[in-house]
Amino acid sequence: MIYLTNDTIDNKDIDSLIKWLKTYPRLTKGPLTKEFEAKWSKWLGTKYSVYCNSGSSANLLMLYALIRSGRLKNNRIVIPGLCWATDLAPALQLDFEPILCDVSLDNLAVNLDELESIFKEESPSVFLCVSILGFTPDLGRIKKLCNKYDVLLLEDNCESLGSEFDGVKIGNFGLMSSYSMYFGHHISTIEGGMVCTNDKEIYDILLSIRSHGWDRDWDKEKQEQIRKENNITDFNSLYTFYHPGFNLRATDLQAYIGLGQLEKLDYICEKREENFQKFQKGINNDFWKPAPLDNTFTSSFCYPIIHPKRTEIIEALIANDIEVRPLVCGTMGKQPFYTEKFGIKELKNCDVIDEFGLYVPNNPSLTDDEINLIINTINKIIN
Repeated sequence: MIYLTNDTIDNKDIDSLIKWLKTYPRLTKGPLTKEFEAKWSKWLGTKYSVYCNSGSSANLLMLYALIRSGRLKNNRIVIPGLCWATDLAPALQLDFEPILCDVSLDNLAVNLDELESIFKEESPSVFLCVSILGFTPDLGRIKKLCNKYDVLLLEDNCESLGSEFDGVKIGNFGLMSSYSMYFGHHISTIEGGMVCTNDKEIYDILLSIRSHGWDRDWDKEKQEQIRKENNITDFNSLYTFYHPGFNLRATDLQAYIGLGQLEKLDYICEKREENFQKFQKGINNDFWKPAPLDNTFTSSFCYPIIHPKRTEIIEALIANDIEVRPLVCGTMGKQPFYTEKFGIKELKNCDVIDEFGLYVPNNPSLTDDEINLIINTINKIIN
């Protein structure tokens, strides 16, 4: 079976973990979490990172941090129609008013002309930019639009770890960015997620709402300031809560795994891009092919196919023991949890993706023979 992804936690990682466990360390969130966050920030190029229990939780933390920051001018948020369920779900859970925007078929990123029209007509507070399958949106133009229309930019890069725009890793363009370390993604900490930011106020809010709403993860200066403002003793501060928070913490056991994963992350990103180029060259899809922007690096998650013979392609792939999935969620405008509240939202390009889209494996362990089998299986159907 050729699987969509491989387990990036290999035997050496497990052996190292066993050796560490035999030192009987602290397993819950502790010093290794801070070390992992610091090294992640250095790798990405941001000032602050907050490790949590999933990429979905990272998205939830980003939106809730905005609410707690008091920076929202209204509750409207723009979300691409092609995204993951937990891009849209937190907006509904936190009582935002979501506005779905169509995508471009070139690189599956948000349609910038439609986005600007929404900015003009709806004056939203937030745009959640989702980078699909490793493809990088035009973040230069997106930043200009957000600045022009006073919209806060968030980035969901859970499928695009290591992708770059103009030589800069994505995740450095918005107020906050999110990442996933689920088993099926670029690297794994079993489950895990990260929120990154350069804003100290936002960082402090994230630290607090990740852990109940208390101040234990803040620096000493911040702790002293808020305790003085609220007349809280050091003893009472142990159970004093400044935000109505969650418990979305990960563990030091996961952080230990993550530190090992970081050491091979650059190789993983490069190998995924190399495989992507082989698929681009080998698959003869005259109906549609992805067209990444010239000034980007594609740390490919999986390779997408859009074709009217979708059903036949899926059947052929399954017959050859090649794992296959729909192209993300197709369109959020037709997902039951959206339509039950808002009705069906027609999105021209997302609807094409929903009807004709799928994706096939790309991971660093793919051999050339496996890549060629995938390519030949698809070509036999579409040619």
